[in-house]
Amino acid sequence: MPDVNVVGAGPNGLAAAVVLARAGLSVHVTERESRAGGALRTEQLTLPGFRHDVGSAVHPAALASPFFQAFGLASRVQFITPDISYAHPLDDGRAVLAWRSIDRTADGLGRDSRAWAEVFQPLLNRLDGVVAFTGNQLLRWPDDPRAVLDYGTRAVALGTALGRLVFRGEEAAALFAGVAAHAPGRQPSLATAGAGLLLAAHAHAGGWAYPVGGSQAIADALVADLLAHGGTLRLGTEVQSPTDLEPSRVTVLDTSPVFLERFAGESLPARYRRGLRRYRYGSGAAKVDFALSGPVPWANPEVGLAPTVHLGGSRAEVRAAERLVARGRLAPHPFVLLTQPGVLDLSRAPHGRQTLWAYIHVPAGSDQDPTEAVVRQIERFAPGFRQTVLASSAHSARGLAALDPNLVGGDILGGAVTLRQLVKRPVLSPTPWKTPVTGLYLCSASTPPGPAVHGMNGWYAATLVLRDEFGIESLPSLAPDAALA
Repeated sequence: MPDVNVVGAGPNGLAAAVVLARAGLSVHVTERESRAGGALRTEQLTLPGFRHDVGSAVHPAALASPFFQAFGLASRVQFITPDISYAHPLDDGRAVLAWRSIDRTADGLGRDSRAWAEVFQPLLNRLDGVVAFTGNQLLRWPDDPRAVLDYGTRAVALGTALGRLVFRGEEAAALFAGVAAHAPGRQPSLATAGAGLLLAAHAHAGGWAYPVGGSQAIADALVADLLAHGGTLRLGTEVQSPTDLEPSRVTVLDTSPVFLERFAGESLPARYRRGLRRYRYGSGAAKVDFALSGPVPWANPEVGLAPTVHLGGSRAEVRAAERLVARGRLAPHPFVLLTQPGVLDLSRAPHGRQTLWAYIHVPAGSDQDPTEAVVRQIERFAPGFRQTVLASSAHSARGLAALDPNLVGGDILGGAVTLRQLVKRPVLSPTPWKTPVTGLYLCSASTPPGPAVHGMNGWYAATLVLRDEFGIESLPSLAPDAALA
């Protein structure tokens, strides 16, 4: 009988399992898919030899995450860090580039050169404090109040109508609108501005790194460590209730709150169940993967140097598209988040070929096939793209939810990213990872600190398990063993 059952082998479930196994507990992980990783899986979705990331592709938060730093991820997985973190094409062959160098980025922003530096340089100077604040629940006193003040004042400025006074030129305004649109929702808003500030700060600090060969490498490193420390993993097994698991002292769910309520049923207090039902999910995502005969023929060749590209045109166009989706309507000209990993990682496709990964935001549960909308937006900035497509594989928001029940309505972020739900995730509590049921915990992106591949949700849940269930106060070392480094 294991000490701990973990349901779900996504990044947070695996992070929790690694911490618990390192502490000397017997840990068993159960996963419904045939491969561990969840959003970190890499598969051949189109043609043989083309390796596509099923979910997350580029990882701004991974190398900056306290959990992954303690885990020594950079020594276990080979990462590529591009000189250009992301690009934002504009019409007439123009493009704005977010270089790792903040000075080089600012130099390309014309009248907003100084403003860009004034927004981001203070965040870079105190980035550890910003990461500590955003990577924890918001109910504790921050370690670096000045960092929080700098971050908060900029979120207010760029998350309200004041943003038009911060970035006045088209280039900087579009560049920030694109990075803020990683968090679906109305723009401007405090939540989308806060997400954009953190992502852009990472772009100028450690950069937007991504693993050679695909995101599966991160999951494989976590699984290898789990198994090396006595943990076990069962794949291809559906869990619907506690009876599907071997009895254990503790169960940790890397799942949605919807699954938590169904799994625990009447054992959950009525008040807590009402809280789970009030939890809100965000817009859906509709994703398409392409196998290409060669590089994307960008009108501006520099866009071909950036693994991540934001397609949406001007700030006004990006905001208009996101507002339509937030109102439950399809955007005729959607914002497209695109990655082209093959610009630096030649292992993703046969020689001379490339893979392309892209998604748009859509109303929750939409059955829209995103392929044509994505192709049209790419063609706008890369005429002739359509002729490079060898094959494609698309999933609507409804299709994504069918493939992975944790993606409620196609929401890939585990719940709406709003100011309220960054604190109330999924309920308001000083220990939101711990449910009212003895020995039952939640560690998914529906808990603080929210979405992204950083493993912090799993780490916090595991810390509580060790302290409250097993009386273990000191966290184990997560440093790589010589055999695994």
